[in-house]
Amino acid sequence: MVGCLMYLLATRPDLAFSVCLVARFMERPTEFHVAAVKRILRYVKGTVSYGLWFEKGKNDELIGWSDSDYAGDLDDRKSTSGYVFIIGSKVVSWSSKKQPIVTISTTEAEFIAAANCACQAIWLSRVLDHISNRKKECITLYCDNSSTIKLSKNPVMHGRSKHIDVRFHFLRDLTKDRKIQLLHCSSFEQTADIMTKALSLESFCKFRDLLGLCKLEDIN
Repeated sequence: MVGCLMYLLATRPDLAFSVCLVARFMERPTEFHVAAVKRILRYVKGTVSYGLWFEKGKNDELIGWSDSDYAGDLDDRKSTSGYVFIIGSKVVSWSSKKQPIVTISTTEAEFIAAANCACQAIWLSRVLDHISNRKKECITLYCDNSSTIKLSKNPVMHGRSKHIDVRFHFLRDLTKDRKIQLLHCSSFEQTADIMTKALSLESFCKFRDLLGLCKLEDIN
């Protein structure tokens, strides 16, 4: 069942967090995990006509959102990173993935998520340069953690960040070279929230609409 749901992630970003979460327990699932998968299937049945509709001639600016929960996995206390990239009014790239290390602060978790988001941003920018005549410009990434933004701009290694693995600090170079611009956004506007944690029904529907998901009936 989880394997079948994984195929849907190519067109249904609203399923990314829930499907990737249950996929962690495929080796030895219990009845609790099977019930969670059946709940996802019920949601899919009720929203079978939802999908992404891309329109020609819309704004082609690439904008990203980066987010992370903190120690969300109760088994190993690792955090979940998530990012969303939107061109115009529709999402073109998204991810929900557990971080490879245990973080000791929300700033560290958000910083690692932002670094992974920056990797995807550079790759997407190069792809767009190849398929269009888009001029190279600074890519805007939104993050709801002020400390992460300050850490990306601070070239000094201080006590709160010296334990963070060096491979994540390339984000500072991208910020310094003006390839990436990290901006602050409120948690209520953080679109990538839908990739990192379980939300209330109101918040989930709000962020689902921000991703650009729409009903086939509405398009017709």
